[in-house]
Amino acid sequence: MTNGTTLRRMALALDGTTAAPHFDRTAFKVARTYVTLAADGLSANFRFMPDEQALKCMLLTAAFSPVPNAWGVQGWTTGLLTAMTDDDLKAALETAWQHARPRPKAARKAKAK
Repeated sequence: MTNGTTLRRMALALDGTTAAPHFDRTAFKVARTYVTLAADGLSANFRFMPDEQALKCMLLTAAFSPVPNAWGVQGWTTGLLTAMTDDDLKAALETAWQHARPRPKAARKAKAK
């Protein structure tokens, strides 16, 4: 079982991560936001790809569920922190963090074509 303090510590340990206010939440970001922590510290929204979201929701049904709107369709996933182990949280943060890192210049040019 984990909590918001654990999420904050683990997220800030990931290379380049900063924390900033985001509406009523705290956003953790590198080049882009990859997770937001609810003000009560009980849940967080993670930026996954849709296939990653489906897998997390299938394997850890008590912990993960799609955000119930267009953001959820894009892969944003709510995680109930008390239903996760530290290892579950670390894996979720690392997965989301990978999507927020700056892309190498060559990859950005290829995508623009």
